[in-house]
Amino acid sequence: MRALRVVGLHEDGKSIVCEDPARRERFLLPADERLRAAARGDITRLGQIEIELESQMRPREIQARIRAGESVEQVATSAGVPAQRVERFAYPVLLERSRTADLAQQAHPVREDGPDVRTLGEVVHYAFGVRGQDYTQAVWDSWKGDDGKWVVGLRWQAGRSDNAAHWAFSPGAHGGTVTALDEPAEDLLNPNAHRQPRTLRAVSEDAQPTLESSLEESGGSVTEAPIPDPQDDDTREIPRVPAEEPAEEPVDEAKPEPARAKGKKNHPIVPSWEDVLLGVRSQRG
Repeated sequence: MRALRVVGLHEDGKSIVCEDPARRERFLLPADERLRAAARGDITRLGQIEIELESQMRPREIQARIRAGESVEQVATSAGVPAQRVERFAYPVLLERSRTADLAQQAHPVREDGPDVRTLGEVVHYAFGVRGQDYTQAVWDSWKGDDGKWVVGLRWQAGRSDNAAHWAFSPGAHGGTVTALDEPAEDLLNPNAHRQPRTLRAVSEDAQPTLESSLEESGGSVTEAPIPDPQDDDTREIPRVPAEEPAEEPVDEAKPEPARAKGKKNHPIVPSWEDVLLGVRSQRG
């Protein structure tokens, strides 16, 4: 690399005349902002100018997009420059976002009867405990919305699903306040409000335990006995088997046939539950 010396200002007033001492060749160097920044040793300004020349996105716009929630990689892709060149402008804004997220965790959630005495961080920590989730794996962040107000967000993973909740943060006395912006944020503020009672599910007939299986498991004995089906017609009479067959008596055609015995009030005779369970035939009636 050859060394040049400055001869003076060109007649146009916009360029610097430089000369190669060895060959006596002269060169014109534009007296632009990059030259002035280089003469001052302002490396930050040189990098800023370089981004402005390589991209249509100015550093102020880069910081505005970072403050609005975009990442360094997203801005670098949009600007068409390496991420390292965006980081130098994004770094102070990222610190601001991190600090605001910490402050929002000390704010008080706004409820129907006023601000909660607990902080947002305490309420969310309790909600994760109720759900059996690991609060230490949750990630807090913040950014400015389109209205210029701060939004604080929380991201966490439950199983294979990615979840996110958002609150509006208003800095103020005693930590400020936060207001839920979506349903996940509402659920975290009220972890017990949406817990549904356990639903009783009908058990199929095949899965219902029987008296026989219950007694066998307890070591008891089982005596088989007919159990009436509740779906059967309740007007049918359970047949009786007499202990002894009575001797046939001569039929007197003049004597009317006696009426069949019936239960009280013309209701069929139904054996007691003890008779059915123990297999003993009822002697009543």
